[in-house]
Amino acid sequence: MTLPLGYQYSALYAGIRKAKKDDLSLIVSDKPAAAAAVYTSNVVAAAPIQLARKHMAASKGTVKALLINAGNANCATRTGAAVALSTSKAVAKALGCPVEQVIPSSTGVIGVELNPALITDAVPALVEGLSAEKFQTVADAIMTTDLVPKTAFATVQKTRIAGLTKGSGMIHPNMATTLGYVMTDAVIPAASLRAMLKRAIAVSYNSISVDGDQSTNDIVVVMANGASGIKPDLAKFEKGLTEVLQSLAKQIAKDGEGAKRLVTIDVKGAKTQAEAQRIGRSIANSPLVKTAIAGADPNWGRIICAAGYSGVAFDPLKVDIAFQGQQVCKSGLAAEFDEDALKAKLDAPEVDIKFTIKGAGKGTARFWTCDFTDGYIRINGSYRT
Repeated sequence: MTLPLGYQYSALYAGIRKAKKDDLSLIVSDKPAAAAAVYTSNVVAAAPIQLARKHMAASKGTVKALLINAGNANCATRTGAAVALSTSKAVAKALGCPVEQVIPSSTGVIGVELNPALITDAVPALVEGLSAEKFQTVADAIMTTDLVPKTAFATVQKTRIAGLTKGSGMIHPNMATTLGYVMTDAVIPAASLRAMLKRAIAVSYNSISVDGDQSTNDIVVVMANGASGIKPDLAKFEKGLTEVLQSLAKQIAKDGEGAKRLVTIDVKGAKTQAEAQRIGRSIANSPLVKTAIAGADPNWGRIICAAGYSGVAFDPLKVDIAFQGQQVCKSGLAAEFDEDALKAKLDAPEVDIKFTIKGAGKGTARFWTCDFTDGYIRINGSYRT
């Protein structure tokens, strides 16, 4: 683990969660950083998301601090906007920076009022606890139903990239699908970060699905504070950034609520990349596909069915499908295979599905999802209580 220069981290228990576990975090750049972000496209956007958009626009992509709370989404409440602003102001005052350079985000239960004093009263201790050594502490503190913390790292021409994220349920690709934060000490302007992030999100966070539910609180932020003094090649840096985001996204899919298997879906031969993505998303979101994987059942009919209602026109008689490298469908019809042997292969912790349209085009896409088990129902049947 090689952390970027010029960042400090802090986390503590502020009483937002029912369980006594760190629930308030702060990430601070020693000097204001160039930044870019993407947000949920859910019409019901949480108050901190709405304020984050305003702050990012007002500061023209300059960010000093990220304030994160877990245990309460601060969404669909009477006081949400006031809470997001007052807590951001408390951090800005403590750090001596403009409030527009503070980006708030929240995760947790929707529709429950959040007492701002729980956060504002904790800010002095939160700031006092800032340390370059507490990156992992923040990764732990932002988890909700996650079973494991999720982090990823890269080095590009002696600049460092470090990312942390959370996500396990309410995961559906349509911008981010979680909270995600990436820090780098490279010298990169905000405009370049925005372009890179847009492309990288498409093949990472926008290419995962756990349950088809898109959150109200999704946000992914990238900060570049230039502390290394190095201006890396932009193409090489974007490759490193994409690798970090893809690693984080895959970790979310693997840690899906109740999941036992990570599923990788490769679509090839669509007319365009956009059509390939639509097919991949449709397969990834299908409860029937996901439950078949949970039962190690090579039921390829569910896959061609899900592709068929994706809205993409294709000839079913030109479709090949394979599980774990074993062809199960050839030209839209059943292929011969040893079902018992394939069921044994599908019992692995990772499953590969390939969906190929022969001779149609060069569009490709890769999606990650997970299986559906009864564990998902147990977790979400009592999430609020």
